[in-house]
Amino acid sequence: MDRTGKLRVEPKASLLGFLKTMPTVETSVWIQAPLARVYEIAKDNGSFPEFMSDVKSVEITEKDGSRVVSDWVGIVPTFGLKVRWTQEDVWNDDAKTCAFRQLKGDYDQMDGVWNFVEENNGTRFSSVVNYEYNVPGLGALVKKVIHNIVIKNMDGVLGAIKARAEG
Repeated sequence: MDRTGKLRVEPKASLLGFLKTMPTVETSVWIQAPLARVYEIAKDNGSFPEFMSDVKSVEITEKDGSRVVSDWVGIVPTFGLKVRWTQEDVWNDDAKTCAFRQLKGDYDQMDGVWNFVEENNGTRFSSVVNYEYNVPGLGALVKKVIHNIVIKNMDGVLGAIKARAEG
């Protein structure tokens, strides 16, 4: 109780930390193709609109060694919406990873990493995406719908790269 005699409930620090954590989507796929082929396809994001139905366009605006900046337009087929953002990718050819982050765009925040590892005579392609996308005035239900869209989108990206590498 506070000094006025009213019951005061304070959230625990761990709960506050949880509420401030961005949603994360982790996906992984095993691809029956050599690591070099899968990595090469993933690095060529300018070609994604050719074989990914949810990617309307990707325009490379800057390339400096392992750093690539590109403008993206994605499609959310469920709602017929377009999502736009500028993304920075930093490729590490030795570790076979790509760290990426949104520089500006429709997400409040977005970043993550792609990881490529040889596994069972093929390639394990793993993705971790952290994002924040708030719709003012709409609550937890909309956040759940958005989370499911991000999961479906990342499954689609990995699946499309798998199909291209194995095809």
